[in-house]
Amino acid sequence: MSEVNNKIFSFAFLNSLFCTQNKWHQHGVLIHTLRVTYYVLKARDFKFLAAALLHDVGKPYSAFKKDKEDYEFHEWSFTDHEERSYQIIKSWPFVREYTKNIVRYHYLIRDIKKSKKENLNRYAQKQKIWDSLDDVMHKDLHQFLEYDDRGKGKFKR
Repeated sequence: MSEVNNKIFSFAFLNSLFCTQNKWHQHGVLIHTLRVTYYVLKARDFKFLAAALLHDVGKPYSAFKKDKEDYEFHEWSFTDHEERSYQIIKSWPFVREYTKNIVRYHYLIRDIKKSKKENLNRYAQKQKIWDSLDDVMHKDLHQFLEYDDRGKGKFKR
């Protein structure tokens, strides 16, 4: 997990929550989260409702400037934000284990593809996690990724 631990009233936390994420997200974390939740509700796919609301709860805590491009375009990087989100909710007794796993692994598909393409050391680790999950979770992670992607772009009705 990332060593970045932004405070709630820090610039990085507030800016990433309300204003800017990065080139892949049109909105800050809050609006993105609401958009993902909208698409889950629109599809009446209620098993993902809690995950939609919680999947990026750790992002503002883990926002940091990775490189020159982040500074130039006023963007943030969020390495391992999904693990940070999971760490926040893992002991909440009112959240199902299923939801905790969706939150923890919602970026796993992308992480595997990216780390394989870039020949990163984490590829084997991420692939091992994927292999440990059952077919139902694989299917559900693919579906949740679609909702997450819809939440990034222009609002479609």
